[in-house]
Amino acid sequence: MATPVIMPRQGQSVESCIITKWHKKKGDPVAVGDLLFSYETDKAAFDEEATVAGELLDVFFEEGDDVECLLTVCVIGEHGEDVSAYKPQTETSAGESEKPAAQTETPKNSEPQAVPQQPLCADTAQEGRIKISPRAKNWADAHGVDYRFAVGSGPNGRIVEQDVRNLADQGVMVTSAAKSEYLNAANRYEGSGIGGRVSLGDLAAGAAAPVSASVPESEFTEEPLPNIRKVIARSMHRSLSESAQLTLNTSFDATAVLEYRKMIKANYEQLGYSNITINDIILFAVAKTLPEFRALNAHFYEDKMVYFNHVNLGVAVDTPRGLMVPTIFRADLLSLNELSKQAKQLISDAQNGSVNPDLLTGASFTVTNLGSLGIESFTPVINPPQTGILGVDCTQTKIKTVNGQIVPYQAMGLSLTFDHRALDGAPAAKFLQALKTNLENFTVLLAK
Repeated sequence: MATPVIMPRQGQSVESCIITKWHKKKGDPVAVGDLLFSYETDKAAFDEEATVAGELLDVFFEEGDDVECLLTVCVIGEHGEDVSAYKPQTETSAGESEKPAAQTETPKNSEPQAVPQQPLCADTAQEGRIKISPRAKNWADAHGVDYRFAVGSGPNGRIVEQDVRNLADQGVMVTSAAKSEYLNAANRYEGSGIGGRVSLGDLAAGAAAPVSASVPESEFTEEPLPNIRKVIARSMHRSLSESAQLTLNTSFDATAVLEYRKMIKANYEQLGYSNITINDIILFAVAKTLPEFRALNAHFYEDKMVYFNHVNLGVAVDTPRGLMVPTIFRADLLSLNELSKQAKQLISDAQNGSVNPDLLTGASFTVTNLGSLGIESFTPVINPPQTGILGVDCTQTKIKTVNGQIVPYQAMGLSLTFDHRALDGAPAAKFLQALKTNLENFTVLLAK
């Protein structure tokens, strides 16, 4: 009996996955445990294994296709079985070149860089008009977003504000001067303006030719950006272009935390503790300090602030696929040992690509540590809609005066970037001051 293989749902927040590689092709024999295909979300990568044996009767999607979760990807069964009943009705089969019915033909005199407009929703394709909420339209008009390309998630395919915001993340934006002409154009153009906005110059000349076009092909290698790199790029660009970011730098006397770390390292097995690191200690101190500074433990939106009752701490992790930020939820309620164990597990899962996508969202504040790489100070970029991010720097030998004597000590740098739209410099500085005090008196913090 034929068995369909569906695209798994990797977390409640994941709606679709991209097939990155097929390990089997149509007609191949399949054994239980064989790799069928690899796929990725915008945050993690996975492999799909066969749970039944037989022949790979049909494949409905190709490498690079973005497939909705729970749709049938392929079918395994006995040779000659009919699989037509399993073919997804909403997608084109692999190898077919069916043209969407509502796709607009590109005018002959259009620039070659123009991308043909795709149908957005049933209203656009069938009625020639777009159903959009007033709030969504106002937001789109204010930010120069071409809402024609939005996919409506509201009732009956109506476009709501979040749909337009999602579109902005994809760079479908246009300058005020070019808006009228662009909205009347039959094609979608790549933008070279601020935030990726399409300008009048883009409409007149099309997208600029890549620099590599003037260089012999033997002198460079061209590779497509991984999906996660595209997501990171859009997120970072949006963060810097839409928020008012300011960075404050300070340092603290790391003597107390270094001594505590040394003691734990020598006795953690006997104590039954995790091998607590300096990064764990800083995460713990941040989680205990943030509740007193609600504007930093928050999300900022243009018309409102969302304040969190607990600290959902994002931990920036360098992975082979790119930067990931898993979340330690309710970190302020955890002991140092509990937090250390959770942090290590999340970091490991992120690095090997097995992290639950639901744990890559929901952070109220983020910590990123470049101290191990010898960085003395840097400007971390906020992950919107968060209002702050703390960068941890390396240790340096500094001097201070104690009872009239010059005393050297190990100082560790801290770099706080905050959104000036959400809070002013003084509250941000007070947070750094409080965090510094807690770290310099770490054993007292543990006793609270």
